[in-house]
Amino acid sequence: MTQSQQRPPAPPPGRRPPAPPPGRRPPAPPPKATATPKARAGSPPRLPNGKVAPEHTNRPAGQPSCVELLKRSHEEGYSDVHLGVGEVPRVRDRGEMLELDYPKTDTATFWSWMQELVTEQEMQQFKDTKELDTATQYDFSRIRINVFDALLGPSIVMRLIPNKILTLEQLRSPEVFKDISDAHKGLVLVTGPTGSGKSTTMAAMIDYINKEHAKHIITIEDPIEFVHQSRKSLIKHREVGTHTLLFDNALKAALREDPDLILVGEMRDRGTVNTALKAAQTGHLVMGTLHTNSAVKTIDRILNLYSAEEQDAMQIAIAESLVAIIAQGLCRTTDGKRAAFHDILINTETMKEYIAKGRYEEMHELMQTSEYDGMITMNMSLYNLYEEGRITEETALEKSPTPNEMAQMLRGRI
Repeated sequence: MTQSQQRPPAPPPGRRPPAPPPGRRPPAPPPKATATPKARAGSPPRLPNGKVAPEHTNRPAGQPSCVELLKRSHEEGYSDVHLGVGEVPRVRDRGEMLELDYPKTDTATFWSWMQELVTEQEMQQFKDTKELDTATQYDFSRIRINVFDALLGPSIVMRLIPNKILTLEQLRSPEVFKDISDAHKGLVLVTGPTGSGKSTTMAAMIDYINKEHAKHIITIEDPIEFVHQSRKSLIKHREVGTHTLLFDNALKAALREDPDLILVGEMRDRGTVNTALKAAQTGHLVMGTLHTNSAVKTIDRILNLYSAEEQDAMQIAIAESLVAIIAQGLCRTTDGKRAAFHDILINTETMKEYIAKGRYEEMHELMQTSEYDGMITMNMSLYNLYEEGRITEETALEKSPTPNEMAQMLRGRI
């Protein structure tokens, strides 16, 4: 190598390298790494949302993609899809489980469906914890997803949540639901077993508020179900695990975010109840759900979260802050659809006194005689559906919390 070809000596430590000669540009810096992580060797390419397109999954030939199953379920009006290794795919059709005309799911098919539904990070979370709650969005429906392990292998249950939110009128809800939604502060509870339409009812009430009132609404859910667009109200959705790490943290933080209404996905423990009651007592409207079968039992369920010494104080706190409790269920109608029946407790002055003193029998009797205030019992609601010809006598008896009383109503003895 000649002297002219030798590289110039490196600059001494601490000194900058000499500038390039005039007229010559410095070499371009290497390109920055993109934010999208590289796919692992041999793994299928992932979409911008972190999921895999059906055509790139390792699904065996002849098996449907998960999106095909979901589209079919949406078009045929099914509410839930059940998939699991070693099982035939099933759906819930207006409360009843039906098998679909597909073969039993093998392991390769199951994991191909998982690739379509969840991100790589969520996939790893399921493998680590054996549990996963998440949601995804398609143009035809929002999908709430629960993945769990079982004896035959992993399984998925998916709830199809309509993109279009039904109004209170379309649901044929009682008029008192609008009065409850018009409240400026206090606690509103919508209760019932899984699959009883609680989320649909709350979504319709939020939709009514969104159209009629200029409020700031914060929802805290795990995961987000119905998605509302801000109209007259400003609506902010927060999902546990995505937008906040802990449910209780989000609920406490909401008190500092200038809300008018806080929607709590589920009143899951005494910490949540404490914060919800505090919010209701400090001028906010709080809406939440519980898994109870009647309005009166809901109060008892909340009190059972506390020790005997604390219950008297909690009874007074509930009596002061409660607006209403709506307990509901769903039953199949004579035209093959479903209708909601309700147990509605409105916190009138008399009801407030009964709650504070724990007089449960009097609460139920007051509900039976206060239809003017919007109250109703489940038996009365079922009887009304029967009178309208929307349900059969057998359905009324099957869904009644007290069938003997229902039988007497049907025979005209009450």
